[in-house]
Amino acid sequence: MPKPLTVAVLAGAALLTRRALRHRVRASPLWPLPALDPPISGRPRTRALRLRVAARETVAEGVVQLRLEGADLPRWEPGAHIDLVLPSGLVRQYSLCGDPADTSSYTVATRLVEDGRGGSREVHEQVWEGAELEVRGPRNRFPLIEAPSYVFVVGGIGITPVLPMLRALPEGADWRLVYAGRTSDSMPFLDELAEFGTDRVTVVSGRRPELDALLAELPEGAVVYCCGPEGLMAAVAERFPDVRLERFAPRAQLGGGTRGDTAFEVELRRSGRTLTVPADSTVLAAVRAELPDTLYSCEQGFCGTCQQRVVEGEVEHRDELLTDAERDDSMLICVSRARGERIVLDM
Repeated sequence: MPKPLTVAVLAGAALLTRRALRHRVRASPLWPLPALDPPISGRPRTRALRLRVAARETVAEGVVQLRLEGADLPRWEPGAHIDLVLPSGLVRQYSLCGDPADTSSYTVATRLVEDGRGGSREVHEQVWEGAELEVRGPRNRFPLIEAPSYVFVVGGIGITPVLPMLRALPEGADWRLVYAGRTSDSMPFLDELAEFGTDRVTVVSGRRPELDALLAELPEGAVVYCCGPEGLMAAVAERFPDVRLERFAPRAQLGGGTRGDTAFEVELRRSGRTLTVPADSTVLAAVRAELPDTLYSCEQGFCGTCQQRVVEGEVEHRDELLTDAERDDSMLICVSRARGERIVLDM
């Protein structure tokens, strides 16, 4: 088990007011940034690959890492994730944490979540070396953008999308990482992070990070990234409204039939079908009854797998993911609904 890093003590750091902090952090550009974001990012790829688990390793307490091989793989950029279709049929998203230049394998890591939705338990208890899994993607909604300096705040398994970013930053780049976890034994990749030095990496274990002190003196124009438990992300977002977040779970349970919803029609333009979505159901459920191969995963509006193009009609967006530009012509059919009596999808 890796030894914990020496925790960098920032005693006596001047506490800036939240308003001052906000003014010191540059508003990050809207996703996608064409110069840096690869063509594979954005809407889900329909191509599926069958890959073999070439290696399985426990990299921290409760954290398993898988290396998947078996095909010439699409390239990816730091921040990207893939969909894994587990043996039970569950589809779950996992951040890629290997080398983007390696087109022979994908590496992911997952923490066992006792009270989760079942995906992590299935990986930990049923996916072993030699197993074959269907893989879709990669996609990237958490890309590394160009900036004069970076601050990364991560908790636990939230290190996975950030680690490739740290590797990709050029030598001499101005960046800082705050990495929090329950215990040092439960925090993966500490050995590799130690190589960056304690002047860049602050590890906080067994307690809540004191964000005001740790992030008091940010460089002008810094871009803040955060990935981890909801409490950590909410605290960072309160201090830095322009923070770039990567969520592994939704903030609240979403779905149909809870807001005075009414039934409406959905026309599937390419399929030549018209469906009725009941007040207590979703577009996804209605579509899958006719088109069972339609891609989906979280059913809660945060993963993006079910994104579809809207040809006509006004949408009531209930997701936590799409940008304003994406909402102009698309929707997540697992949670969003028609504002009127009818919408038309490019399906």
